[in-house]
Amino acid sequence: MKGTPLTATHARITAVDTYDIRFPTSRELDGSDAMNPDPDYSAAYVVLRTDAADGFEGHGFTFTIGRGNDVQVAAIDALRPHLVGRSVQELCADPGSVNRDLIGDSQLRWLGPEKGVMHMAIGAVVNAVWDLAAKRAGQPLWRLLAHAEPEWLVSQVDFRYIADALTPEDALHLLREGRTGLAEREAALLERGYPGYTTSPGWLGYSDEKLTRLAKQAVADGFTQIKLKVGADLDDDLRRMRTARAAVGDGVRIAIDANQRWNVGEAIEWTRALADLDPYWIEEPTSPDDILGHAAVRRGVAPVKVATGEHVQNRIVFKQLLQAEAIDVLQIDAARVGGVNENLAILLLAAKFGVPVCPHAGGVGLCELVQHLSMFDYLALSGTTDDRVIEYVDHLHEHFTVPVVMREGHYVAPLTPGFSATMRPESLTEYRYPDGAFWAADLAGREEVA
Repeated sequence: MKGTPLTATHARITAVDTYDIRFPTSRELDGSDAMNPDPDYSAAYVVLRTDAADGFEGHGFTFTIGRGNDVQVAAIDALRPHLVGRSVQELCADPGSVNRDLIGDSQLRWLGPEKGVMHMAIGAVVNAVWDLAAKRAGQPLWRLLAHAEPEWLVSQVDFRYIADALTPEDALHLLREGRTGLAEREAALLERGYPGYTTSPGWLGYSDEKLTRLAKQAVADGFTQIKLKVGADLDDDLRRMRTARAAVGDGVRIAIDANQRWNVGEAIEWTRALADLDPYWIEEPTSPDDILGHAAVRRGVAPVKVATGEHVQNRIVFKQLLQAEAIDVLQIDAARVGGVNENLAILLLAAKFGVPVCPHAGGVGLCELVQHLSMFDYLALSGTTDDRVIEYVDHLHEHFTVPVVMREGHYVAPLTPGFSATMRPESLTEYRYPDGAFWAADLAGREEVA
């Protein structure tokens, strides 16, 4: 009968709804760093709606920091014709199909290829498909991936441009080997969680008093690593590092993050100037596209480690960073590249080269997403959490229906089916830009002052 919800077998994608969601984090300088002094953490948010009787929807997003979020939403909107009318069952059985179709659109591809705003839009949609697939399977995404057949996981990976470093045969071997001991590791994960570190004390705009208070709180909360933003002023960085070291003691790692601030020579000199305070890694010391620059920095600052990945645009650049021995720590981002499928490729590359993965998660919803990828990596690929931590920032989790839970510095494994991507409806209503309740009131208040 017309209008009757269809079974999952015959259900289709009926609508692709997008939202420009922005939070006013710049007002407290949350998220501030040397390159981004006033970020308003934002999400270009997408919902895949279906006519299935089960009522499940796929939710996804990509992260921005305010202006330009409307451009990102428009890019997601441009993908709508590829999605409406597609079979829900077929999409969920093979999420790689939508990944291949979207990346393979020859006219959209011209805007990349596989980088920038269009590629991030593809990642948001692909992540929404995985969210839908995990919900329909009744599993959190980490468990769905960890228990998937290795052959199926390999079918989800695009080996184009990376086969010189990782072949399908390599990937299949890594995944088959990675399953050994899965049950024991899953029990350990459910008991202890996955180790995290926190950037919450270290935003560049925070006072020394606030840095000290939050750093001490991080240690009390069980974190064994914190991170400080650096790169604006060397004297300030030296003072802040001394302040942080005094607050946490010698037994806690302090990573530092320049957010691409420096030229190669500056990165080496600046990091060496901070070396006596024992920084664990220097993150994004220079342009994320500069593979050889990263390699030079790594040689120049050892034994301080080099970490990069937050702004690396695709698996091809990650491949080259690994081939050039340019990084000690690989940082995936759940919403920067082309979604779960491309992150599977990147995790496999890291496993092939033996480089630990410590994801970036400083942004709205990124903690919620990337925990699933690290937990899969631990359970069914790398098999270890040694020298591996997921970034944690303590804000905006309340806007998600399944927010991350931290216990003694560890991510508690989520058990709710899906990718933990679903925002609360009231948050979408309040923080939609520019006509949501918060922003409409904010604009009215400014007009009154003017």
